[in-house]
Amino acid sequence: MWPLNTVKKTQRADPAPSRWAWRMQRLMLTPGFRLALRAGVPFCLTLMAGTIYLADEERRGAIAQAVADARASIEERPEFMVKLMAIDGAEGALAAEIRASMPLEFPQSSFDLDLPVLRSRITELPGVRTANVRIKPGGILHIDVTPRVPVAVWRNDDGLALVDEAGAHVSTVNARADHPSLPLIAGEGAQMHVPQALTLLRAASALGERVRGVVRMGERRWDVVLDRDQRIMLPEVNPLPALERVIALERAQEVLTRDVAMVDMRQGQRPTIRMNPDANEAWWQAKTK
Repeated sequence: MWPLNTVKKTQRADPAPSRWAWRMQRLMLTPGFRLALRAGVPFCLTLMAGTIYLADEERRGAIAQAVADARASIEERPEFMVKLMAIDGAEGALAAEIRASMPLEFPQSSFDLDLPVLRSRITELPGVRTANVRIKPGGILHIDVTPRVPVAVWRNDDGLALVDEAGAHVSTVNARADHPSLPLIAGEGAQMHVPQALTLLRAASALGERVRGVVRMGERRWDVVLDRDQRIMLPEVNPLPALERVIALERAQEVLTRDVAMVDMRQGQRPTIRMNPDANEAWWQAKTK
């Protein structure tokens, strides 16, 4: 027995947490663990539930069909349908060629039209320089075309063709008489020097209707072809001054109105004139008498 004057001391519980509780509290203070607990666990549960749900092929098919139906209901609305096509800047054969290059069936949803691909198809046509394709309000597929403007008829091994100022092929020609107003250029590589050919033809217009065209010789120089099978052979460098010199001789001495077959200006210091066979024979006969 305890003495009467003795007070019994009670033991107080230790307020410190246990080792595992302390570790859990420290873990909850870690930002990465809190983020994983808040976002990672719900994400994993949702992913697992979705995987289990989509494991059934019929469910996947039903979802895909629902998405396709929803998309079709939007794309096939009247305000998104293209009903016709309009072409500006091209007429006749070029417009028909553009329509043939795009076999579209109307009405058609604007979501099914790939405008960059359509523009690429149009610009690949030889008669088109640039093109702009867009869908205008009212369901109109509008095509704005800048056609190539032919400036000359080019005679080559494959026949006749129209070329623009840059030498690009515009269209084929059946006969020279189909485009009498356009000048004629000929020879391999002539289409690569159309501006120079046009400059020579403008200068040669001083000879009137006798000019038939210009021919590229050896892909390096020009010959001016006249009627009566006459030619003016120009040098490779600076052909325009040489041509102007021949024109001046024609005005002063009427060189080209004589029985001359060729005027060779390839050597500027020593121009050469070649007579035609009949005149040459008559000259030899007169010399031998």
